Amino acid sequence: MSTAAKTTLATTALGTIGIILFVHHQQTADKAAMHQGVIRDMEQQRIKRERQADFEMQRVLEEEYRKVQSVSDGKEEGAK
Repeated sequence: MSTAAKTTLATTALGTIGIILFVHHQQTADKAAMHQGVIRDMEQQRIKRERQADFEMQRVLEEEYRKVQSVSDGKEEGAK
């Protein structure tokens, strides 16, 4: 085999290995990024459920307080 053929073979082999390693690294990074998206979505859903539970609790408390207390709408009957 000539020197030019050996150089071409070595360059091609190194280039192929480099491309394979790059693609593997990129796939790993993409998979990690997608997993972080799932984790972020789960956290947002948890926060949404907590806020909804807080809202429901506040609504129930407001109903109970309205039963016990008289609530005015802020308008005074004598004011002009």
